[in-house]
Amino acid sequence: QLVESGGGLVQAGDSLRLACVASGRTFSSYYMGWFRQAPGKEREFVAYISRSDSTTYYADSVKGRFTISRDNAKNTVYLQMNSLKPEDTAVYYCAADRGPATIAARYDYWGQGTQVTVSS
Repeated sequence: QLVESGGGLVQAGDSLRLACVASGRTFSSYYMGWFRQAPGKEREFVAYISRSDSTTYYADSVKGRFTISRDNAKNTVYLQMNSLKPEDTAVYYCAADRGPATIAARYDYWGQGTQVTVSS
């Protein structure tokens, strides 16, 4: 089970940190990803991180502004979002997969999502 938190309503230029806590003992065996979905749009890849925190990969739209990290001791993955823009408004989801992937269909487990709204 994955549970996201940290979403909210912020102004453009502000920062937010999302967290996703996983239950179970195998968290460290999964790559973790963040996706987002805006109203009327498909779910979009944001970032992923490898099992050991050594490899990260970002969508071009968030590169340099967002940072994904994880704490395997806490079964938690984070998404630090800086310099937020109105176009970042979406429901953000964390997901778990056995390997690196940018396609939502590859991920085995999903959280329920947390809303991020950025006003201009």
